[in-house]
Amino acid sequence: MNETLEILLAAGVPLAVVVAVSTLLVRRRRGTPPEPPATGEQAPGGATATVERPTTEAPAGADPVSTADPVELGGDVEIAELVEPVPLEVPAPVPGRLARLRGRLARSGSPLGARLLAVLSRDHLTEDDWDELEETLLLADVGAGPSAELIEALRTRVRVEGVKDPGQVRALLREQLVALVDPSLDRTLATSRTTDAAGQEVPSVVLVVGVNGTGKTTTVGKLARVLVAEGRSVVLGAADTFRAAAADQLETWGSRVGVPTVRSDRDGADPAAVAFDAVRTGKQAEVDVVLVDTAGRLQNKAGLMDELGKITRVITREAPLSEVLLVLDATTGQNGLNQAKVFGEVAGVTGIVLTKLDGTAKGGIVVAVQRQLGVPVKLVGLGEGPDDLAPFDPEQFVDGILEG
Repeated sequence: MNETLEILLAAGVPLAVVVAVSTLLVRRRRGTPPEPPATGEQAPGGATATVERPTTEAPAGADPVSTADPVELGGDVEIAELVEPVPLEVPAPVPGRLARLRGRLARSGSPLGARLLAVLSRDHLTEDDWDELEETLLLADVGAGPSAELIEALRTRVRVEGVKDPGQVRALLREQLVALVDPSLDRTLATSRTTDAAGQEVPSVVLVVGVNGTGKTTTVGKLARVLVAEGRSVVLGAADTFRAAAADQLETWGSRVGVPTVRSDRDGADPAAVAFDAVRTGKQAEVDVVLVDTAGRLQNKAGLMDELGKITRVITREAPLSEVLLVLDATTGQNGLNQAKVFGEVAGVTGIVLTKLDGTAKGGIVVAVQRQLGVPVKLVGLGEGPDDLAPFDPEQFVDGILEG
């Protein structure tokens, strides 16, 4: 065996591969059977539900390896293809996520809260000061109507109560901002098993929509982690079949936390067929939630309506839709509101996911998009980490802005 390894090293084979060869030879001498190859369970309609291969412990002191189809190395030695097993990750607990992300929002240097407090703390507020406050709110994408409401409420309170103490000013501003964000809206996610029209128990089905570039597929992967952290069982549906890397990206997210992905084996497949297969697979596996990622094209309203309408009709043959979440990029401002309006009209949006909210003065988009669609912001992303997605809490969000 040593001679074989010396030959491999002399031939320029990387050391890691040589170690793997040594491990395999030791295993064969000891009679250790090879690991089974990865398997794919065929889902209805031709999509494939990816099933992760179980890993085994390698001998002490050796690199972990697993075996698949044999390949030739150097023309004279056959070994199994080397695949590094990926250990399942444990997502961060959901409680406390927004508190952690709030600190990140405060550290991002968003000037909204600082500017508002600076103006309100002046001894005598002139008309120019009030105009400056309104301009600050408009630049933060709060919107003309909500900005005017906030300014009017602040002027009344300052005039009536004669607020001047910095602590009182901050408390007053916080109160008005929280009211504007509206804590009365129902921000819960429908992610528990439900019943269909026939009274049969089925998974909750969550359809995720949005244009490309908003972080939609990444958000689906992060949402899967949120659900796993809450003890939910999940199946992912890669119904974005027009972007070649979307299914691979989603499958990678799922594999990290042991969540299977239903996908087509070819690009450009019918998205509705993949969505249908995902829901049926979820029903058969009796999971809690099926998350369906969709294509992010917004070429024209008619095309979008046709595609999303077909996906919705096909899905509801198997189970009712529990949520339609629209993913928006917080940095797009008013353009994001236009996107939200189109999707709201087409897809029956039930909640908003705001991504890229860190490092921006556009926090007011929370207020504007809720007013535009009449639906709540339910989740926010404040970073690029895998667990930087959290349920939205109005009070903690406002505190993050004011601490900036």
